[in-house]
Amino acid sequence: MPTYCEAENLANLIPRITQVLNDSAISAEIIVVHDQSPDGIADLCQTLSQSSPLHLITRENERGLSTAVIAGMDAASAEILMVMDADLSHPPETIPELYFALKNQQADFVIGSRYVNGGSTDETWGWFRKFNSKIATWMARPFTTVKDPMAGFFALHRQDFLNAREILNPVGYKIGLELMVKCRCRNIIEIPIHFTDRTQGSSKLSFKEQINYLKHLKRLFEFKYRNYAYFAQFAVIGCSGVVVNLMALSLLLNWLNRPVAIAVAIWISMSTNFLLNRNITFSYARYAPILKQYLGYCSSCLLGAFFNWLTTMVLCSSITYFEKRTLLAALIGIVVGMTFNFILCRYFVFSKHKTAS
Repeated sequence: MPTYCEAENLANLIPRITQVLNDSAISAEIIVVHDQSPDGIADLCQTLSQSSPLHLITRENERGLSTAVIAGMDAASAEILMVMDADLSHPPETIPELYFALKNQQADFVIGSRYVNGGSTDETWGWFRKFNSKIATWMARPFTTVKDPMAGFFALHRQDFLNAREILNPVGYKIGLELMVKCRCRNIIEIPIHFTDRTQGSSKLSFKEQINYLKHLKRLFEFKYRNYAYFAQFAVIGCSGVVVNLMALSLLLNWLNRPVAIAVAIWISMSTNFLLNRNITFSYARYAPILKQYLGYCSSCLLGAFFNWLTTMVLCSSITYFEKRTLLAALIGIVVGMTFNFILCRYFVFSKHKTAS
C-alpha cells in the first residue's frame, strides 16, 4: 500500500486486512510504503506490527504513488503481489476473491473493478468525477479492453512483475495500467467491488496528476506501438504546422510583401514544428544540442519537400490516371514526403542512441 498522510485510515484498514487474512487462511505480509508523511505513520505502524504481519518502508528521496508501489513490490518475497489504496476506498474483504482468482483461474492479472456487473461507486460521486473517470477509461482503450483499467486494487504474479521490472517507468498514479501493458497480461479477470469514498484525509488526485496521466499514456503508446506511435505524433504536429503557417502568413501580409511573407511564414511553421517534435514526439532527445538538431531538422524538411515534389511530378507525368487528378497526386506526395522526413528525424536528427533519456 502506497501511503502519504493516511495514518487515520491505516489505523482502521490494517486490522481489517489482518482479520481477512486470518479468516481465509492466507499467509501474507502487508507492506506499507510511505514518503515521510508527517502524520506519525511510523509510530502507528510500529504499534500495528505487534498484531499484524506489517512491514514499513520509508522512502527519503523519491515521491509518487507508482514508484512507491514498485518499491513495495521490490521488497516483497511472495509469489503473488496485491496492491490496494490506503484510504479505505477498496474493501479488504475482497482480498480473498482476488487472490484465489489469480491463483486458481490461470489469470495473469486480477482487478477489483468498479465497472463490471456487481461493481459500484460511492453515492457521493458527482457527475464530474464520474465523467472524468469515464474519459480516463476511454483513453486507455488502445492498451486494454478491461472495464476498469484505472483501478488501484489489483493482483499479479511476482514473476510477471520481475520479467518486466527493467522496463517499468510509470509517471503519475496509474501503475495498474503500466503493469498490464508492460507485463503483457492477456488473461485479465475483473472482480466486482464497491468503491467507497474516503472519510479521512484528502484525495491525491490533482490537475498535475491528470497531466501526468497524459504523459503516462504517451509513454505506453510509444512502448506498445513503437514507430507507429512516433509517426502519429509526427503527423499531428505536421498538420498543426499548416495552421501555424496560415495564421502567420495572414498576419505577415500586413507588413511584408507576398514572397517575403510566404518565406517567413514557412520558416515560422517549420520552427514551431521542430520545437514540438523535439519536446513531444521525440522527447527522449530534448537534451541534445539544439542547434545541431535544428539544422538537421531543416535539412530533413527540405529533403522531404523534394521527395514530395518529385512524387507528385512523377505520378502526374507517368501515370495516366493522375494526369487530371493533380490534387490526389499531391496528397500522395505529401504522405511520401512526410514519411521520408519522419525517417530522417527518427533515426538521424533525433537519434535515440545519441542522447541520454
